[in-house]
Formats: sequence, structure tokens, C-alpha cells
Amino acid sequence: MQLIADLHTHSIASTHAFATITEMVKEASALGLFAIAITDHGRTMPGAPGAYYFESLHAIPSTLYGVRVLKGIEANITDYNGTLDADKRLLDSLDWVVASMHTVTLSEKPTVEKCTQAYLRLAENKNVNVIGHSGTPYYKYDYEAVIPVLAKNGVLIEINDSSFRYKKDSMSNCCEIIKLCKKHNARICVNSDAHYFTSLGRMNHTLNVLEELSFPPELVVNSSIKNLTEYMSEKGISIV
Repeated sequence: MQLIADLHTHSIASTHAFATITEMVKEASALGLFAIAITDHGRTMPGAPGAYYFESLHAIPSTLYGVRVLKGIEANITDYNGTLDADKRLLDSLDWVVASMHTVTLSEKPTVEKCTQAYLRLAENKNVNVIGHSGTPYYKYDYEAVIPVLAKNGVLIEINDSSFRYKKDSMSNCCEIIKLCKKHNARICVNSDAHYFTSLGRMNHTLNVLEELSFPPELVVNSSIKNLTEYMSEKGISIV
């Protein structure tokens, strides 16, 4: 399986990432990718850009160096009601929204029940395209209860390659999520979560696991231009 897009990446605007948007897009072009989503962190992440940064992303062409550039955000889940640190007006202005839990943006100690509730609420949020790196053990949820609901509502489950590269304690959970996505015909996206251009588009760890588990390529949204553009059409996202 080959991937035609990387749909979770960061630029220097996140301040703990180290490449410009131009550098990230040029690398995507050099790799022959069809699309890239620039998804810098929402405001509650330390060092994150403010709302005006996201509101100004329209200054970047939709296609640059032959790559479709999706202007997005990695919005932080701030409570177990599924609240995000970006309001609907801002989210409406963006092409792509990844919603993720992080230890520094959720102060209340998680439980499986609380995290399950948060993800079920997020399944109802029409702005959310992707649930990010949800295999993290600290934020474990009831996969069997949540994954079919996400699938029904057109929310993608991300398999984040950094979970296999850097977060070894997430690997078994990610494998369980992959198996349940296959069982429930839930669509996924495979992303790098790149914080520098040398990581962008490199998702071989995840691809190897998907192959071992015989995961259907048609359920991987970024495995073909057809799959991705069909999803974008469903969500009203401009293809060009």
C-alpha cells in the first residue's frame, strides 16, 4: 500500500516543530504526495499560535508546488464533554480538523469512561475530520463502543506512525484499534504527525502493521486519490 497524503503535520507555528509551511509542502511535492494537511496546535497547547494565525491561513494557495494544501488545526480536546479549544466559526473556516487529547491540555485525570464519553460527543461534531493518535494508553477508551459510532458519522480514526516510532506503549492499543476498524468497516487515515520535514510522509511502521493485519486499502482514506477525494466531497471540502 502507498499513501498519497499526510493529513497531520506541524509547522514552526506550533513552536515545538521546526520547519516552515513552505518547507513542509516542498517535501510533500518531492515525495509525490497529492495532499498535505497543515494542522498546527490549538491555543491551549503551550506555544501554540493564536486564532488569527488560523484565520489567516487563506493567504496560502490551495495548491502549492503541485500539492493540495489543506489548511487545518490539531484542536485540543479540553474536557470530557468533547469541547475543543477552537470555536465553531474558526473550525468552519478551515479545511481539516484533527481532534486530539494531550496531557498538557486536559487537567482532569482521565478514565476509560470519561474518554469514551468525550469521543462519543466528538462523533457528533460535524467539524471534526479525524480523531488523532487515540491509541495513547493514558487516554484509553472503549474502542468497541466508540469506533462504530465514529465510522457512522464519517469521522476518521488516525493511526499515527509516531505511535510506532516513539510511543511503544501505544503499539498494542493501535493494533487493537486497527482490528476493530477492520471489523466495523471504519475508515482510517495513516499520518506522520511530522514536526520536521524529514518525518513527513514516512509512515512505513504503520503500513507494515496494516499489511500484517490484512487491513483493506479501501478503508484507508489516504491510500488513493480516489478514496481521499471521495471523502473530501462527502465533507464539502474543495478538491482543488
